[in-house]
Amino acid sequence: MESWRRHPLVFWIIGLPPTFWLVVFFLVPLTLMWIMSVSTKVGINDLDLNWTLDNYSRALGWLYLEILLKSFWMAGATTLLCFAIGFPVAFAISFAPQRWKGLLLLLIILPFWTNLLIRTYALIAVLRTRGYVNFSLEWLWEKANGFLMFVGLGEYQLLGQRFEPLELLYNNQAVLFGMTYVFLPFMILPLYAALERMDKSYIEASLDLGAGQWRTFFSVIIPLSKAGIISGIIITFIPALGAFLQPDLLGGPDSQLIANVIERQFKSANDWPFGSALSFILMYMTFGALALRAVLAKNSSAMEAA
Repeated sequence: MESWRRHPLVFWIIGLPPTFWLVVFFLVPLTLMWIMSVSTKVGINDLDLNWTLDNYSRALGWLYLEILLKSFWMAGATTLLCFAIGFPVAFAISFAPQRWKGLLLLLIILPFWTNLLIRTYALIAVLRTRGYVNFSLEWLWEKANGFLMFVGLGEYQLLGQRFEPLELLYNNQAVLFGMTYVFLPFMILPLYAALERMDKSYIEASLDLGAGQWRTFFSVIIPLSKAGIISGIIITFIPALGAFLQPDLLGGPDSQLIANVIERQFKSANDWPFGSALSFILMYMTFGALALRAVLAKNSSAMEAA
């Protein structure tokens, strides 16, 4: 700290560019959006700054509140699925031989090298009626029928019916699958970082003292990796809450989330004040969730210290 005070010019040279970027490309647009949220649309491109709360009142109506609650539910379900899948993966990578860790981590971050839109369209190719999943299931169906014929059980040929493709696209399940696929690396990487830093001798000591594997997992591994779990939940839940590409491409008419509503207000409806109000309500709720997490973490730390 003293070195910075003795050389303030270096501090300003290093600090000014990111500060300028933050102010010009984040704080100023955010301020303009907040001003629009308390304005009224009076023409196609005209706004009246009358400091009204009508946009917020409309946004808190049951129609949009229901969509907002559904968005929280979908983001929470995505986060839970990412944790259930990502924790075993991160745990396996952290205990893998050193020569394999780099390759395994590369496979985790490899999807980031491909555009999100391309990855989402690839999911459509996998899940559509004549996609890879239904093609594989139809192949298994035919092989099963052929096997039953071969062993003389032709009368049990799966009710003698033809394979009916599963409707895997344009529903909430497809959206949840797509969001889990997209945000899974966001959960794995912080979990791996926490598990990699963990002292493995605690696990050995727990097992040597007679604790079973499940007892060791819940009493040793989970508490020691709590920081990574919290970080993974935050950086998975927040972008999942604002996801709009997966519901738009993979979902049906009843799969739209709050981000899709906001996007339509800015583009199709051209109602920027209402879209800004919806955006800020989403932001307020996100900040509220982060504040609640900070309070709970502080209380947990205080209880551990006591």
